[in-house]
Amino acid sequence: MAKESMKARERKRQKMVEKYAAKRAALKAAGDYEGLQKLPKNASPVRLHNRCQLSGRPKGYMRQFGLSRINFREMALNGLIPGVKKASW
Repeated sequence: MAKESMKARERKRQKMVEKYAAKRAALKAAGDYEGLQKLPKNASPVRLHNRCQLSGRPKGYMRQFGLSRINFREMALNGLIPGVKKASW
């Protein structure tokens, strides 16, 4: 389980990216790189990191489900994810 402070920091970055998205796009279209430099660092979408929605784990993240590999496996085995079942051949 990730620390609450790390999860909170990631949520804060997400809000800031959304807040400055239009302004970033306008500055990029105008080619105003000095204006882009003046925006907060956390307003850049590159600084976002994918995390598991349940545990906040940053590694082993599965984009299609928004979960870490560990939580995905548990939920799939319990039948909580529709359309997913254990492979057997």
